[in-house]
Amino acid sequence: MSLPVDLSPSDDPEAPERGPQRAVQSVEVGGRLLLALARSPGPMGLKDLASAAALPAARAHPYLVSFGRLGLIEQDSVSGRYALGPAALQLGLAALHQLDPLRSAQPVAEALARETGLAVALSVWGNLGPTVVRLVEAAQPLHVAMRVGSVMSVAGTATGQAFAARLPDEPLLEAAGLGLDALGRPGAQAPDAQVLREEWRQVRTLYARHGLARATGRPIPGVNAFAAAVTDHEGAVVLVLTALGHQDDVDADWDGPVARAVRLAAADITRRIGGSERSSDDPA
Repeated sequence: MSLPVDLSPSDDPEAPERGPQRAVQSVEVGGRLLLALARSPGPMGLKDLASAAALPAARAHPYLVSFGRLGLIEQDSVSGRYALGPAALQLGLAALHQLDPLRSAQPVAEALARETGLAVALSVWGNLGPTVVRLVEAAQPLHVAMRVGSVMSVAGTATGQAFAARLPDEPLLEAAGLGLDALGRPGAQAPDAQVLREEWRQVRTLYARHGLARATGRPIPGVNAFAAAVTDHEGAVVLVLTALGHQDDVDADWDGPVARAVRLAAADITRRIGGSERSSDDPA
């Protein structure tokens, strides 16, 4: 005989929630209408909106009336079409204000490291260029000079190339002119600007084709890496996700298992922060 599951909240407010959590089905049903409007490029008629939410129009209408009273949706008085309302905009702006891309990216980076067994780094664009701010170690020790705070080359690393694929030349040239070598150490001669511009043009072409940047055996011999940019709601790069490991463990094929895993992980983080994969510099 099976025992009933206790779904009542704990008497201890600090106690973690246990077991299946109670839900309100009508909220989930109505939420499908809001999500359908959020995905739509413009206002929607009742029939199309209900269809997009997998609801009969007669069932969808009462939800829309309630959402309208809350300001979550608006109905055009002439066309009768529905669009998101001012309260939905306030919620979106509040979510953006509270957003922490690194916090959203951390569990995805950890899952990618577990899935692949590789080292996974999260980097942002700092004062000196691509800077590692989170690092999940590989399952097997990877003896590379990368740690939190490391500055990566904008030309010689997969991380730097992923930034180069989405940033304009000016900040890239400024970082390259600091005289850092491929591993971010000072003392290197700054590469010729024209050579860098041509290299970045090729990087952008490959990135547009594959959704990734790749480094095979450089700047660290025997180490391969794939990197992908994470972008915000305007298509601007906010961080780069990089997976790297010994060449025996990292298939260098653009469509290999590591490449696919990095692509999917970066897309997942972009989705989590409400981002767009379209660059802010891309034509509409």
